[in-house]
Amino acid sequence: MGSFNFAIAQKKQEPVNRILFIFDASHSMNREWQSGSKIEIAKKLLSNLLDSIVEIPNLEIGLRVYGNKSDYKNKDCEDTHLEVDFLKPDSALKIIKGKLSKIKAIGTTPIARSLELGANSDFLFYEKEESRNIVIIITDGKESCDMDPCAVSRLYQRKEIILKPFIVGVGHFDESWKKSFYCVGRFFDASNEQDFTNILNLIISHVIDNTTIQVNLMDENNDPTETNINLTFYDHLGIEKYNYIHKLNNKNPDTMIIDPVHSYRIVAHTIPPVSIDNVKLKPGVHTLINLRTPQGTLNITMKTKEKYSCIIREAGETNTLHVQKVNTSEKYLIGNYDVEVLSLPRKLYTNVKIEQGENAIPIPPPALVNIKLPSKGYGGVYVKYGDNTEQIYHFKAEKTQHSLTLLPGNYKVVFRAETAKNYSYSTEKNLELKSGDSELIKIY
Repeated sequence: MGSFNFAIAQKKQEPVNRILFIFDASHSMNREWQSGSKIEIAKKLLSNLLDSIVEIPNLEIGLRVYGNKSDYKNKDCEDTHLEVDFLKPDSALKIIKGKLSKIKAIGTTPIARSLELGANSDFLFYEKEESRNIVIIITDGKESCDMDPCAVSRLYQRKEIILKPFIVGVGHFDESWKKSFYCVGRFFDASNEQDFTNILNLIISHVIDNTTIQVNLMDENNDPTETNINLTFYDHLGIEKYNYIHKLNNKNPDTMIIDPVHSYRIVAHTIPPVSIDNVKLKPGVHTLINLRTPQGTLNITMKTKEKYSCIIREAGETNTLHVQKVNTSEKYLIGNYDVEVLSLPRKLYTNVKIEQGENAIPIPPPALVNIKLPSKGYGGVYVKYGDNTEQIYHFKAEKTQHSLTLLPGNYKVVFRAETAKNYSYSTEKNLELKSGDSELIKIY
């Protein structure tokens, strides 16, 4: 049998970057804009961009055009066509330029349908490949057909077929038109020709530039010493994109490579979690993010073989943060907590202050109690708090011997045989238990 190179097999292939340009050829693109008509300027500037990316490796580009084959009076919402399928830039350059030179702006504006076909048809052939599918829409107007571009965009982003689209608005957009694009993707307002060029270059940098982030987990003194915490990155739709376990190397956090197309919510899975919203990354730039996550270790100790659970809540709150076993340690954000031990009876510690470093709750060892009843019957064990009593264990006429592990304190056992004629046959017995006691209680 031949040898197998495990290292080569484990090396992950870099995903192909595929850019689909969706180009607006609706009749409104014939309007004048600075040095010429919108459509001629957009053609020229897009061609210039293609010249600049021809040498970029691991990149494929395609062109879809809408509004170029059916007069706008027909309101043809199917007038959207893949003019150039995905090719490497050096192969696509001449073909796309040739197509652009022949395009006439005559039709309507089916943005949603173009986006749907781009996601569900143009990229579909490559769905089994590892790729980053980028959509760049170049348009001067809003949707004119009975479809919702926002719903289409969200659908295919959630299916992870496309990344968040880029929309380049050509010419002057009023605020209501701009807002209609914000839910579709990331909108850029190209109010002049130079803006158009700068925006296209910025978008391409999102695709090709290596973008990194460093998350500093700050302690109580605002030093980045916290680590070994799981970090989850969610995109603007709430889709989980990355999961990393934070690591310190030579006292500095690891550098993470992150796709700059998305904005992120970063969650540090401390107890309770800490998060930061709407983190936007500048492509090709190293970004530093500080999250305040000062932690202390809580040790809950008890000399017992019982595996009691303890409910941890933020002080004064009712929601459970965590369940911790006795004789274990767990980290929590510094602050005040309520700790409820699920022993018999339950033990509640309120406003436990957890500080950075080690924090301990020593729980007194329990006592062992064996209760022997004369017959099956009803009743139970009560704990006494001053003048008040609380039932903590029930006799249900199922057995005559009961072995319990109880915390130190004052108790009462109440019993009535199942066959007793009335309530007056009830008996009771008081007992005081200390840590480590082992008692046999007989009820006659």
